[in-house]
Amino acid sequence: MNLFRSTTTTPITTNSINRSPLRRGFLLIPLLLVCFGLLPTARAVTPAPDGGYPGFNTAEGVNALFSLTTGAANTANGYEALYHNTAGYFNTATGYEALYHDTTGFDNTANGSQALASNTTGSQNTANGTDALYSNTTGNQNTANGYAALNTNTTGINNTANGFEALLSNTTGEDNTANGYGALLSNTTGNLNTATGVSALANNTTGGQNTANGIDALSRNTTGGNNTANGVDALFGNTTGFYNTAEGFEALLSNTGSHNVGLGSNAGSNLTTGSGNVCIGAGVKGVAGESNTTRIRNVYASVASARALYVNSNNKIGTLVSSRRFKDEIKPMDKASEAILALKPVTFRYKKEIEPNGAIMFGLIAEEVEKVDPDLVTRDDKGEVETVRYEAVNAMLPNEFLKEHRKVEDYHRELQKQEATIAKQQKQIDALMAGLEKVSDQLELSKPAPRTVLNNQ
Repeated sequence: MNLFRSTTTTPITTNSINRSPLRRGFLLIPLLLVCFGLLPTARAVTPAPDGGYPGFNTAEGVNALFSLTTGAANTANGYEALYHNTAGYFNTATGYEALYHDTTGFDNTANGSQALASNTTGSQNTANGTDALYSNTTGNQNTANGYAALNTNTTGINNTANGFEALLSNTTGEDNTANGYGALLSNTTGNLNTATGVSALANNTTGGQNTANGIDALSRNTTGGNNTANGVDALFGNTTGFYNTAEGFEALLSNTGSHNVGLGSNAGSNLTTGSGNVCIGAGVKGVAGESNTTRIRNVYASVASARALYVNSNNKIGTLVSSRRFKDEIKPMDKASEAILALKPVTFRYKKEIEPNGAIMFGLIAEEVEKVDPDLVTRDDKGEVETVRYEAVNAMLPNEFLKEHRKVEDYHRELQKQEATIAKQQKQIDALMAGLEKVSDQLELSKPAPRTVLNNQ
């Protein structure tokens, strides 16, 4: 070695003590210690010196990468960072006990005190923040950014948490995304949830496939699934309801039922336990407890252009069309409309839960109409009579009117004929009377003159 050759050729000077064999002997001792430290059976970083180590590993801090054996391309900065790692690779740990328990995991990144501290074999996780992904053991492909984000996750995979305590309680839930302070805070085993906003889906535990965008959106949901809430406080009170959709500020605010739709600010905000409701338009709040009711905000349009909306048997909303191009088997109504002559119109008031104002109403009773003509009523999904097809009744009225109108016209034509006959007969009577008067006059003229007797006294 050059080191030993230099001891025989260097001249003695006042500074030669620094290059003397004795001094170089002191230098040789730590170099030999380093060489021994490279042996596989020795611990690589105890005590932890500065610099890089074999296998592209870097350690800085007390007991950092303390247990490393065959692992490669790891970086540990901080007290006991990656302490238990033996064969893991491509891990980066920065902070007190970051990735502390990791043994063979790979492609993990932990930045923050005890970030990913419990991870053992989980891989491809990213944790930025104190206690982020703290309890993760074997979960893979999780991302946690923020204090205690995904703190309790153990084996869950493909989760993303951005924000203070986002997805804090998640343990085995998968494919969840939480963005915002406390988003999906209580989720434990729920899957496929997306929460964006402060406390969005904060109380969700096992509910799955929910989407909440907005502060406190779906905040109280626990086990409900397949819900979509977009807007501040949208579906705020929902706990166990399924398949609800809320779009707008406080849309479906108090809902706990299922299959409800609220579109617009405060849309459906009064709905509670009912299901199958649709509220469209800002301020269309609905009624607590009602079900299978569609409410649409009034649109102020001219009478000429306004059209009524209907829900068909396929639960589609539309308008009735009258063009010939939409119709088949067209034929005259004839006597079919005579059914309305047997109908019994009534006055009534709806029950309070349907019409709180209790206004007087005019119409028909569906069960009575069914007895007259079953085609004039509609039925619910259970086959029970529900309402009268008033549009059909209204269409029958013109047919009956036209039939009566034709009868009146026929009567008038007959009357006109009779009047003409009577007039003709009157003329004949007048002519006859005139003839009789002439005969009477002639008879008077043909009578002899009366004789008179004179008294000659």
